[in-house]
Amino acid sequence: MFDDEEQVKKDLAIYEVIDDLITALRHHKRAVLSAPPGAGKTTAVPLEILLTGSLEGKIVMLEPRRLAARAAAERMAGMLKEPVGDTVGYRIKGDQKTSKTTKIEVVTEGVLTRMIQNDPELHGIGCVIFDEFHERSIHADLGLALCLEISEAFREDLCVLVMSATLEADPVSALLGNAPIIQSDGRS
Repeated sequence: MFDDEEQVKKDLAIYEVIDDLITALRHHKRAVLSAPPGAGKTTAVPLEILLTGSLEGKIVMLEPRRLAARAAAERMAGMLKEPVGDTVGYRIKGDQKTSKTTKIEVVTEGVLTRMIQNDPELHGIGCVIFDEFHERSIHADLGLALCLEISEAFREDLCVLVMSATLEADPVSALLGNAPIIQSDGRS
């Protein structure tokens, strides 16, 4: 399905721990992923979660910046050899490319907050990924707090994944109820 899938798996360090990450999400519904820049967190992880078929519903990935959200969606769609808006889309302030077939939606912080306000149980969403969480903001913190509340009050099946290159993983794991920490060391 990927554009030269075997080469992508050789090049991205994240593939060394992807099975552990998928297992953690299946069994615990929460995880923290620590991996260096360029390991494949942003592009490979959402696609692999989708391709395993281990969860029902859409994957929503929070990106802190509009440009990063659009670029991540474009790269993932390119890896699938599809246009943006089919399997992978994005929604940012003033711009959106999604369809009824969109399974991975990359959004910015304000969009996630509005999604939760409009649907406090996040119907149809199976996983929320907080990418680049080390870039901490009040909106990302609020989004994470609301998603944890939703998963505890309404949706035990909602997966929450926090990803970062530089964040201290232990405190985030504790916040997520001692969620498993998956560490990718990267490659030189």
